Formats: sequence, structure tokens, C-alpha cells
Amino acid sequence: MDIFERLKTASHEQWSTYVDHDFVRQMGEGTLPEAAFRTYLIQDYLFLIQFARAWALAAYKSRLPVDIRAAQAGLAAILDETELHLRLCARWGLSQADIEAAPEHQATVAYTRYVLDCGAAGDLLELHAALAPCVIGYAEIGRSLAQRIGDLNDHPYREWIGEYAGDAYQGVAAAARRHLDELAARSMTEQRFADLAHIFGQASRLEADFWQMGLDGAGIGHAPR
Repeated sequence: MDIFERLKTASHEQWSTYVDHDFVRQMGEGTLPEAAFRTYLIQDYLFLIQFARAWALAAYKSRLPVDIRAAQAGLAAILDETELHLRLCARWGLSQADIEAAPEHQATVAYTRYVLDCGAAGDLLELHAALAPCVIGYAEIGRSLAQRIGDLNDHPYREWIGEYAGDAYQGVAAAARRHLDELAARSMTEQRFADLAHIFGQASRLEADFWQMGLDGAGIGHAPR
């Protein structure tokens, strides 16, 4: 069991709330209202700007070339991800300037600043523990949805699901997972694991809040299960 799997197990409740959120379920079923997805997508673009800063911080926190290269790759992947958001938003006549002028939602601020604070106050391992639910979690969600749906051709959210289920993003997540494991092998003690699990669990909970922000923005709230 690698460190990512251990962190998931230790934060099972928060992780399940994140990956099995109503927003994710409705997106997979193709029933998610466009207004909820649009709210999420705009905020996620603003979110990615802050996450790009977090990857830049990871480079600053790095002392070895291998860690700097990992941060460089993560930053490049984030910038590529913003292009997907711009393409999708363009369908609704939203320009890049329109999106960037949108105010950050409280959920966006809460999550991104939490990650940046983990990086500023902690070390590289703590920063990557805070990044992992997003970077690796989206790959798991995308793959799970794609496997469940099968043929994405007529699915309303095929482009989003296909992006995160695709080989390119799956490779980004696999590399992030290996790097997290390498960092843990270098500097994690069992005494530190509880702190890392707390960071990971908090980030997962904030991810769930981010999904909920999309539903709330469309006036949906929590859907019945």
C-alpha cells in the first residue's frame, strides 16, 4: 500500500464524501443541470490559477532537481487543464476575460488558500499531501465515470470526463502519486503520518465543498440519495 492509499484509508469518510458527491453522481448520470456545471467550471478555472501558484511554490520548496522537475510538470499540466475550461466556457459565450473577472466563491478561496498555506507553513511533503486529493482524485473520478458510462459519445459531459479519464491526465496523476510516495520514503515518519492524514482529509473535505458550491450556485443544494 503506497502513501496515497494509506492517506485515503485514514481519511475514508472525507474521501467518500468527495468522490461520491451528488455533483459527481449527477454528472456521471448526465442529469447535472448545466447551470451547476457552468458555476463549477468558472470557479474551477479561478481555482486552477491558485493551484498553478501552489505548483510554483512546490518548485521553490524543492531542494533536488527531481523535485523541481516534478513541480514543473505539475505546473504545465495545470496550465493545459485551464485550456479545457476555456473551451467549455466558450460554448456559453464566456471569454477568458469574463471568467477571470468573476469573483472567487468562498469555497474556492477556502480550498486554494488552505493548500497554499500548507505549502508556505510546511514542507514539500505536506504541500503534496494537500495537492493529492485534487491531482490524483480527479484521475480516479474521471476513470470511474468513464468505466461506468462506457460510450461517452452522446454524454453531455463527455469532454470533461474524457479529459480526466484520458491517458494524458492519467499519466499526470500516476506521476504525482509516485512522487508523493518518493517524498514520503525520504522524510515521513509514522509520527508524521497523522498530520499528513489530517491535511489530506481536510483537502478532501474542501473538495467536496467545492462540488457543493456548484450545486448551490444552481439553486439545487443536496440532492436526495
